[in-house]
Parts: sequence; structure tokens; C-alpha cells
Amino acid sequence: MEAGAPRLLPWVTSILYAAVLVAGVAFAVAGLCPEPPMVPRLAGFVAVLGFLIGLEVLERRLPAARPIAVGLLAVRLVAFWAVGELECSGFSRILYVLVPFLAYFSLGRAAGYALAGLVAGGLVVRLSLTTPGWYTDQEQISDVLMLGTGLVLAVSMAAVAARAERLAASAAELATATERNRLTRDIHDSLGHHLTVIAVQLEKVEAFRQRDPAAADQALADARLSTKYALEEVRQSVGALHDAGTFALGTALRKLVAGMDGRLAVELDVVGDEKRFASPALLVLYRAAQEGLTNARRHSGATRVTVRVRLAEDAASLTVDDDGRGLDGAEPGFGLRGMEERVRSAGGSLSIESAPGRGTRLVASVPARGQR
Repeated sequence: MEAGAPRLLPWVTSILYAAVLVAGVAFAVAGLCPEPPMVPRLAGFVAVLGFLIGLEVLERRLPAARPIAVGLLAVRLVAFWAVGELECSGFSRILYVLVPFLAYFSLGRAAGYALAGLVAGGLVVRLSLTTPGWYTDQEQISDVLMLGTGLVLAVSMAAVAARAERLAASAAELATATERNRLTRDIHDSLGHHLTVIAVQLEKVEAFRQRDPAAADQALADARLSTKYALEEVRQSVGALHDAGTFALGTALRKLVAGMDGRLAVELDVVGDEKRFASPALLVLYRAAQEGLTNARRHSGATRVTVRVRLAEDAASLTVDDDGRGLDGAEPGFGLRGMEERVRSAGGSLSIESAPGRGTRLVASVPARGQR
């Protein structure tokens, strides 16, 4: 059952109602009906179409339930019959294509197909009872073929719309799963690391509290510092997620740099246009800058860091240079490994250049839209 899907195509019913209204009024004004319609008859025709339009508005406010859908379908059928009795152009028959179209969404695919067959069969039965030899009349055969074609198109359109709705739901679920995985990786790589350090330091406090009070005090101070860093990263992550839909890399980096403590001088330079890059790709570069600054502040002993962003036509690159002690050849930590995974997931690349006593350079790049 695809109860919400008709809202994707509100124009279908509106166009058909408007077309029938124009045809009926035009026939009446031009005097093309076999019997000139009286004013009350024309007014009734317009009133019933107005009722149908109001019914569409009402349906959007009602809960999606099968009994309600069946009731609304029955009311429409009566209204369609009334419109056909009040106008003389014969064009109102096109309204019956809405029966399987709307039933497809509200009652399911099988109901849509079944009602399409019933509508076509109903017209044939009616012609057989009221117009003997109709199958030899070119005009009647044309009407049957036109209605049949309309029913096929209506059911096909409903099937396409329902499939699009399912694909949209699947895409939303995939995006949710991707974001959940990213959050899990962030928690594991950063917050989990800090919590592990805090636990180790607190165990050290417990172990050295009696034997070496100075070591215990230092471990407690380190635990407090790790707690502060963890809280900073949580705030930065929440802020980045809050702005993810319209993420602005330059603005986010300026906020990140402004929030750094005075122990580290940071120079920021951003050049280029962000519009050709998707928000997730820009967020990857932000995370890389975040990790590079964190490492420079905590581990390298650096006093100065330069962050450069270049947004070219085909790719965006981020460079983080520090004047610290450099890497000593040890295996990358949680943060660097997580950053490498993020960059690769965005179709980009990551490189780290470092030598003892010569600082560290981190370079991350991601492609523009359509360049992967």
C-alpha cells in the first residue's frame, strides 16, 4: 500500500478536472449539446467538479487508512457518474482513469489493475446494453480505445510514481545508514580514544595515590585534559552535523581556528568556490583539518600551523603544515586511520610527509561533483 504517494502528483487530478470543466462549459456555451442545457444543469456540473476538487484537499488531511480510501473511491465514482450525466461533451469519461490511478496508491497494485479492468469492462457492458451494434460504430470504438489507452497510461504512471517513492525511501535509508556508520567511526576514532586514555589515567591515579602522589596528580591532570579535548570534539562534531545540509567549509574552518587555545598560532588561507563540491566531501576536508590541528597541538610540540584550502574546478585540497618535532615512524593512531578512511570514502586521497625535527605536512584532496 502506497498511501502517501498520490501527494507526489497532485497535478494529475487537477489537470483532468480542469480539462473536463473547460470542455463541458465550452460545449454548453457554443450550443453543441443535443438539448440546450438549462442554467441549473450547468451550475450542477460546475458544483460537482468543485466538490471533487474539495475532496482532493480533504483527502490530504485524512489519515491513510484502507476504509477511508475505499469510501473516498466510492464517493468519486458517484461524482464521476453525476458529471457525465450533467455535461454533454462526453469528455468526462476521462475521469474514470483516475479510479485505478488513485486506487493503485491507496489500495495497492492489485486493486489498481483490477479496477482498470473493471472500468474498461464496465464501459463495454454499458455500450452493449444501451447502444446495440456499437462495435460497428467508429466513434464508439474510438471512445473505447481512448479510454483503454488512458487506463493503461494511468496505471503505468502510478507504477512509475510508486517505484520512485520506494527508491526515494531506499535512498533515505541508505543515507541514514551511511551517516550512522560515519558517526560510529567518529565515536570510535576520537571519543573512544579519549575515553580509553581517561580510563588509563584514572587507573594510574588509583595505583600511585599512596606511593607517588605527584605522579597521581599528574595523571589526574592528564585525565582532565583528555576530558576537555573529548568535550571539544563532541561540540565540534555536533556543530558540523548541524550544518551538514548546507556545510560551508570556509566558515567551519574559521570557527575551528578561532576556538583553538593560544598555545598554537594558526594561519588559515581558503581560496576558491565551494559550490561545485558536495557537502559530504567538504565535511571530509574539515575533519582532516580538525585531526591535523589536534595532532599538532597535542603530540608534535608545534607552535605554528598553516592550513591552506584550494578549491579548483576538478578537486579540492587541504594542506596542514606544522613546525613540530615530526613523526618518529610509529604506526598511525586512531584519528589518522579514521581520517584516511573518510577521505577514501569520498573518492579522495591522503598523504602525510614528516621527518624528525622538520614538522609534519598533511595533504588531503577530494574530487568535485561528477569527478569520481
